[in-house]
Amino acid sequence: MNWDIFKIILPTTLSFVIGIFITPIVNHFLYKYKCWKKTHGKVDMEGNETPIFNQLNISKEIGTPRMGGIVIWLSILITVGFFWVFHSILPLDIFNKLNFISRSQTWIPLASLFLGALVGMVDDILEIKGTKDKKNVTGGLSFKKRLLVAGMVGVFVASWFYFKLGVDSINIPFMGPWYLGFFIIPIFTIIMLIIYGGGVIDGIDGLSGGVFTINFATYGIIAFYLNQINLAALCGAVVGGTLAFLWFNIPPARFYLSETGTMALTFTLTIIAFMTDSIAGGFGLFVLPIVGFPLVISIFTSVIQIASKRFRNGKKILIAAPLHLHLQAIGWPSYKVVMRYWVLNIILAFVAIMISLIG
Repeated sequence: MNWDIFKIILPTTLSFVIGIFITPIVNHFLYKYKCWKKTHGKVDMEGNETPIFNQLNISKEIGTPRMGGIVIWLSILITVGFFWVFHSILPLDIFNKLNFISRSQTWIPLASLFLGALVGMVDDILEIKGTKDKKNVTGGLSFKKRLLVAGMVGVFVASWFYFKLGVDSINIPFMGPWYLGFFIIPIFTIIMLIIYGGGVIDGIDGLSGGVFTINFATYGIIAFYLNQINLAALCGAVVGGTLAFLWFNIPPARFYLSETGTMALTFTLTIIAFMTDSIAGGFGLFVLPIVGFPLVISIFTSVIQIASKRFRNGKKILIAAPLHLHLQAIGWPSYKVVMRYWVLNIILAFVAIMISLIG
């Protein structure tokens, strides 16, 4: 038996099954305690009102729970714990082979997943209760405060790899390593902020679930090619949990991914991209903007929209930002936006994999 392939397929399947089984429990809890926003409305990154977004989503924000991301990270942690416990209490060869907890490959991604889920849940709870800070009139933590958390995680992880493991370069296809020295820390932190900011893609039923599934599946294939089997198995567990979430997030969504999901997944995705780069002889960071294009274009269009309004006397580039809301505003039905994002993301995933294989 090819244990490497089995080690990836089994966590993927188990995480999906666990996610499907725990969803009714999570769903019951979210509806019982009315875990949704109590007032309609959203603000942009600077705290300004977003009337077009509010109009497009007026029937969704109230009555549909947040914190659906619990299904994803809880199914992942249960799956990881299952293999680790059996490996610990039954030191049989089969459990030794299937356990994918390892200091070199999965500790940091799992820690980032848990930290992102925890901080994101705090924001979701504040949003649900309507607790406001000075920069967010609708409740929850301001975007700047969440960016600060993402930046701190980025600095810590990059510093760990630079000072502890001596990672000081990014691999460029056909060119070799691009040595950055200490500057790898701020560059990685910026990448972390960009990918986290792309979490605003969680705006249409089924969109974010499909995009994250494709992204983690892509990195699972890349990690497998680089012989990072434990990391590939973790990617598989993320894919399984995200597919379970997507099963219930397809319109009409039972719940939204929200901050506890997007923060956990974007942190983990960025770190996995880092781990499949020079440390493993791959091009993980180089292909991240390719396979993660839906995330990148979401934050990019949001930023240029804000810049345009600020420096062009309120004039906008798009009707609404990010891009998927603009497409809705010009008349695209939500299912067309979602399906075309998925198709584009799959094609870009193929491109990222090809670069990883031949670069």
